[in-house]
Amino acid sequence: MVVAGSLLSLLLGASNAAAASSQEEVRFGIQVAQRGLWLEARFRFEKALVLFPDNAAALNDLAVALEQQGDFAKAREAYERALKLRPNETYIQQNYDLFREADDKRNRKSKKKS
Repeated sequence: MVVAGSLLSLLLGASNAAAASSQEEVRFGIQVAQRGLWLEARFRFEKALVLFPDNAAALNDLAVALEQQGDFAKAREAYERALKLRPNETYIQQNYDLFREADDKRNRKSKKKS
């Protein structure tokens, strides 16, 4: 029984370390995004998600980076995944609402040109 408890502690410790590392990547990604370095920011947010896939903040920030790079389909997917993880998170919902409004305008303009 001691082995099982030790294994659980080890797994929980690894999980906490991954979450902390993920948050560090998000913080750095935000710093570079504020400088307009969207490719690096995207890389950091994606790395954060490899470390901790359920990081809703990283998904939200990735969606913003994708939007800035013009990858609107992937941005929508990232926003929707973030909202699925954190449906009551106001800042994610606000970002998604603004994205959808802008995306709808883009889609209307492209349909008029066709």
